[in-house]
Amino acid sequence: MVRKLIGTQHRVLGAVVLLVLAGVAALAVRAEGNDRELVAAAQPGQFSAERGLAHLARFATEPRPLGSPASDRAEDYIAGEMRAAGFAVEIQHAVGSRAAPGLVTFGRVDNVIATLPGRDPTGTVVIAAHYDSATTGPGASDDGAAIAAMLEVGRLAGAQGGARNDLVLLFTDGEEDGLLGAEAFVREHPLGRAGGVVLNWEARGVSGPSLMFETSRGNAELSALFADTVPDPRGDSSMVEIYRNLPNDTDFTEFKAAGFDGMNFAYIEQPAFYHTAGDSLANLDPRSLQHHGDNMLALTRALGDADLPELRTDRDATYFRIGPVSIHYPNALVWPLALLAAAFVVGLAVLARRRELASTPRMALAAISVVLPIGVVMGLGQALWWLLVALRPGYHMMNGLLYRPGFYEAALAALAGTALFVWYLLLRVRLGPAALAVGALAWPAVLGLVCAAVAPGGAFLFTLPAGLAAAGVLSAMIPVRWAGWPAVALVAGLSISAIFFPVLARGVFDAVGMVYAGAGAACLALFGLMLLPAVELLLPEPEAFTGKIWAVPRTRLWAVPATVAVLGIVSVAVGLVVDRTDPAHPQRSHLAYVLDAETGQAHWVSAELHPTEWTGRYVTGRDTAVLPAGYTAEPLWTGPADPIDAPGPRVELRHRDGDTVTMRVTSARAASSLILRFDRPIDLVTTTVPGAAPVAVPVTGTRPDGLPGEIRFRDLPPEGVDFTVRTPGADRVAVTAADESLGLTGAPGFRPRPADTIASIRPDSDVMVVVRTYRM
Repeated sequence: MVRKLIGTQHRVLGAVVLLVLAGVAALAVRAEGNDRELVAAAQPGQFSAERGLAHLARFATEPRPLGSPASDRAEDYIAGEMRAAGFAVEIQHAVGSRAAPGLVTFGRVDNVIATLPGRDPTGTVVIAAHYDSATTGPGASDDGAAIAAMLEVGRLAGAQGGARNDLVLLFTDGEEDGLLGAEAFVREHPLGRAGGVVLNWEARGVSGPSLMFETSRGNAELSALFADTVPDPRGDSSMVEIYRNLPNDTDFTEFKAAGFDGMNFAYIEQPAFYHTAGDSLANLDPRSLQHHGDNMLALTRALGDADLPELRTDRDATYFRIGPVSIHYPNALVWPLALLAAAFVVGLAVLARRRELASTPRMALAAISVVLPIGVVMGLGQALWWLLVALRPGYHMMNGLLYRPGFYEAALAALAGTALFVWYLLLRVRLGPAALAVGALAWPAVLGLVCAAVAPGGAFLFTLPAGLAAAGVLSAMIPVRWAGWPAVALVAGLSISAIFFPVLARGVFDAVGMVYAGAGAACLALFGLMLLPAVELLLPEPEAFTGKIWAVPRTRLWAVPATVAVLGIVSVAVGLVVDRTDPAHPQRSHLAYVLDAETGQAHWVSAELHPTEWTGRYVTGRDTAVLPAGYTAEPLWTGPADPIDAPGPRVELRHRDGDTVTMRVTSARAASSLILRFDRPIDLVTTTVPGAAPVAVPVTGTRPDGLPGEIRFRDLPPEGVDFTVRTPGADRVAVTAADESLGLTGAPGFRPRPADTIASIRPDSDVMVVVRTYRM
């Protein structure tokens, strides 16, 4: 029982099927791009990227981190534009907080809250984005594009007059430092505590379509409204399931926790510019801004007139697109569809067994053997990333998000093809082509069942390809006089795989980059496995396979995987040539200046794997013992620096009650940020800032870098901050206080980077730090 599922051998038909499926895959990937037509500023009543870009030119040309003068200017501009649009504007001054294992972050935030009352409100619609940026770039995309879209949508909404529901445009502060503005809004502001429907807007690149990638629980009605309302809906329910299981956060995280219903949007292509100086107006794709704005305007109008309570449900839905067609169904259908797909695969296995094409043990062994090519592909993908970092250490600072990764992704596809070819050639005669094809189809069927149990919204990615592929093969096995029937049946059954899996791989590459290269390669390998029934059209029965095929010795077939492997190696080599640094695609470097205020010694530090030529001017070795005690626990490059005259942060003990101390911390040099590192775990921190309500935050766990407890404060006021800290059971505590100021221009001996080098996205990049340790 080592025969083919489809007895026909027809090389031309087989080649046509594979070419058609390759074309379907190419069209599917192409369709996921962004080809928005830009709307001119003169078009009334429509969103215009041209007007949005004019806003960005006013506030998104320089970094605007929390508490900076640029942030203040952006705040004033936003508030002025919203008042001109007819909104009532309030500035919420508050202290936001964020807890993580062993760490709590505080910061002074100024949220801009613009409201437009509704005529007969059923609730509140909140449109939200953050106006602060990372310290390392102007944030034209993250999150300037969303802010510009909100200003334009606000202008259009104000000109139209109030809708049925109350409309709030919320411009949050401090998102980059831990969602601080959103946290303060939902904790302190009446509108934040009242709930409603929120639409949050983000960016993790500088181009691509605006994706609806996250929802609140019970998204059935909201996702249907999204699909029916926006002119070009992008994003599907699998993204929601994936994001729910990731550690990533946006402001939407705080809104969900506070009970808001809603949706989260972002574009994610060209992520190499994310959080860098390259997140600029020059690199922003206006089509992404246009798509953001079109979606925002359509949803604002639809939600503005909706009966908001009717949108609340406890049911999630599955939704996705096939070409221009949106498909939406309740998750109650997920299990029936998953079981139906599994039934088709089982039916195919039964038919193969009855026709004596494959035995049950061989099909079971074939399914188990699929672990080999998928595991090898994932391992080779990760090995490729390690190789690239070894060949080009600068990639380490880019976290796998490269400027021009196309040839490396082609190499991953070649790795997937090589692994599949080798697996196939080794097992085709031993287990049989029918067993291998059925065993391959078992994988998406099982994955569909697993997803139905743990991630229902993503089950369609596997259920539909498995079910339709099995149905296509069963149809192809029907005796029909027309010779072309098997090809037609296979194309119909396998097209959904050609649509889903390459697009999934493309999305994985954009989302996680090369650092998890094996994940995207595994998606391509799964697509290759689905093509086995079509490949069988090219080949004879296994008996003939033992000798010659088309007068070609079987041993020479190994030239196929060898050729594919060589193409992969060539792709890597070409990628290394193409993806070189230049002023438009600069390399990243990390450098900070650290002064020990107790000893008066200063040092440069860098976290680069191998220092760039520019960084090498400052760091010379790996001796971290010269750094202040408690400054860091990670391996760093260091080098001597001339000291500045700075006394360091001052920590004054104000009160002690057992294991709880109250201290006031100030920065004599008016630093913008403060870090307190404790040599004991902390479990409760309360901060008090003049003019704001005290904020108490419980803390659990310890820092992953081995430091027990840490407190950060952003936008430190000149008069300092009071902290009340509990260190359970400790009667003696050592506190290392570090105040940070942005920029290295004040550091002795500093020279600006060359044009092809920019600051890394690490939060401690390009800062001057003064450290002093206190014992209490």
